[in-house]
Amino acid sequence: LLSRILTLFLDHRPKPHDLLTGNLALVHMLMLLTMLFLSPGPFESLRFQNDIKCKALFYLSRVMRGLSICTTCLLSMLQAVTISPSSSWLGQFKQKSRGYTIHSLLFLWILNLFFCSNLLFSTVAASNVTQTQELSIVKYCSLSSASYLRWILFFMVLQVRDVSFVGGMLLSSVYMVTLLFRHQRRSQHLHNVSLSPSICPEKRATQIILLLVSFFVVMYWVDLVISFCSIVLLAYGPVVLGVQRLVVNV
Repeated sequence: LLSRILTLFLDHRPKPHDLLTGNLALVHMLMLLTMLFLSPGPFESLRFQNDIKCKALFYLSRVMRGLSICTTCLLSMLQAVTISPSSSWLGQFKQKSRGYTIHSLLFLWILNLFFCSNLLFSTVAASNVTQTQELSIVKYCSLSSASYLRWILFFMVLQVRDVSFVGGMLLSSVYMVTLLFRHQRRSQHLHNVSLSPSICPEKRATQIILLLVSFFVVMYWVDLVISFCSIVLLAYGPVVLGVQRLVVNV
């Protein structure tokens, strides 16, 4: 984050990648801080046993989680635009990518702040509701289950958002892998040399893209399954919550 801040101050025209990676660094720092304050130790010592603090912390954590997914998708799409040929359809966005990136980041912040606004009304201090009316997320913070249908609807809307952006990331990654594969075949044909797979830069880049995207998608689906089962069963055990926190942070 410090590196990107210095880049913004020293470079009058920062690159779109600098804006996105700086935003990702900020989002992840805030997400880790909210996870820290939502954990039992600091939460208990700071006596966060009121609705306002519960609402603020849990709302911020979910907003940052959504921004992490959305910004990662946007970064993947920007990388696809960057390596696309100038003659292609995506190539025309290269010169205007900086303006599009700034507008897209503003849109993503507004979108996630709005999508998670329901948490401001549903998150309550655990001592303020009875055990049968709550879905406990930490020792002193719970989600009111009084409006169960509204909760299901809210969960489905969030999943539509997440699946859309994860799908966009998958499509852009497939596009990059296709371009790299074509470039590798063209290079081998021009030089009439069969490059070793162990030293071929295109093959190495393809493997890295597939590894990172696959890992990201697997972690997302594990988080999705845990969240769905917890909401349907109205049960959030400490072990399940700990596993979900680990998956989200990973």
